[in-house]
Order: sequence, then C-alpha cells, then structure tokens
Amino acid sequence: MTVYLHKHDLPDGLDFGKSVAVDTETQGLSLVRDKLCLVQLSAGDGDAHIVQMDRDAYNAPNLSKLMTDPDVVKIFHFARFDVAMMMRDMKITVAPVFCTKIASGLVRTYTDRHGLKDLTKELINVDLSKQQQSSDWAADELTEAQLNYAASDVLYLHQLKTILSGRLMREGRWDIAQGCFEFLPTRAMLDLNGWSDVDIFSHRMRRAD
Repeated sequence: MTVYLHKHDLPDGLDFGKSVAVDTETQGLSLVRDKLCLVQLSAGDGDAHIVQMDRDAYNAPNLSKLMTDPDVVKIFHFARFDVAMMMRDMKITVAPVFCTKIASGLVRTYTDRHGLKDLTKELINVDLSKQQQSSDWAADELTEAQLNYAASDVLYLHQLKTILSGRLMREGRWDIAQGCFEFLPTRAMLDLNGWSDVDIFSHRMRRAD
C-alpha cells in the first residue's frame, strides 16, 4: 500500500477510473459544529490518496469535479454523513453514489452489525483496526498512524461493492438500493436543515428513537 498526501486538492490528471472509493475525516460528528478535514480516495488498486482540506476556503476544483462527475460512481460506507459534509463545506452534490452500509442493511438482514469493520471481517476476512478513529484530524501534521488509518477506510470498498451488489441482485433488491442511493443528496439536505431525527414519512412525524 502507498498513501499519497495532497494539500488542499487532488493533483491534475489523476484518473480513478469508473468508480472511486471515498471517505472523510472530520473534527467530530456534528453537521453544525465540526469541519471537514480529510477526503480519502482509492481506485481499488491497493493505494490511497488523501486530500488534506483547506478548512478556510475548501477550494478544491479537481476533487469537486471528480465528486460530481456523472460517469464515476463514488463508493462510500455510510454515505449519508460524507455527502452531507461535502454538501455543506464544499458546496457540491456528490453523485452517483453506492453506499456499502445501505447495501448491507438491505441484504445482511441476519444481523444488525453493519459497520465497516463488521463488513470487512465477514465478507473479505480483513480485520480493520479502529485505533485512530478518535483522533485530531484538524492537525497541521498528520502522523503515519493517522494516514494509514484514514487510508484503510477506502482500500476495501471496491471489493465490498462487488460482493454486496451480487447479493442485491440475488435477492431482487437492486432497484430499491438504487432508489436509496439516489435519495442520499435529499437525505443530506434534510440532515443539514434540522430533520436528522424526524421521520417525515410518518403520519405523526415523531422524532426517531
């Protein structure tokens, strides 16, 4: 594995092919308070590219172009959060998307464990380390341990997509998965505008438990 660190944007001419694995690291999990710090990407070739964002400007034209390219599928795990963060800070709508967490929820109905660590362990026998999950991602200088952790979150998403896509097709749930993926930008807008815990499809619109 080689990890490439880029300051503020992807370099010109970098080609990820027809699908790119994507993840983000933020200062925390609040869509109101916490800023986008890193965007990690992989072409599924065992290498990772990490963009350390300029948190004052978020001017990243090459990254923005890739994230909005209609011919490149962006593979996330829990895309709802990452898409919302990019929408808020980078002012872009990320599409098209494949979310391994949504796909897992639709086909791995025998469990309630849909975390990335759970998926990689069961489906491809890779035990991910989450030691750096709580870390200062806003630091000017990132440690090797931080970079390796950030990279690990995108290295296996292509393999997971292949397996989960097969199961979606097998179970006849591909179309409903696609509908969920296409709804993600709207779900992100709802989250950003204060409806993150409210089921707007419910007759009484109760807060979700």
